[in-house]
Amino acid sequence: MRPDQSPAKPASYRLQRDDGGEDAMTRRRFNSYDDAYDALEQYCGAFCCSDDDRIEYSIKANKTNPEPSAN
Repeated sequence: MRPDQSPAKPASYRLQRDDGGEDAMTRRRFNSYDDAYDALEQYCGAFCCSDDDRIEYSIKANKTNPEPSAN
């Protein structure tokens, strides 16, 4: 298990476009980082490295239940 996950509250992950846009890929949610990575790898596998119309994505963790501050 990744250190940023707790067994009681599984983190969800999403893909974020580097240009800030939204599309079908950014609306998807994944139960694990690995699931998000697999979807991104499948998307990238359809392109050649020289394709100009390829969109760059990053994997981001959603913080659905932020921890209370310690103040």
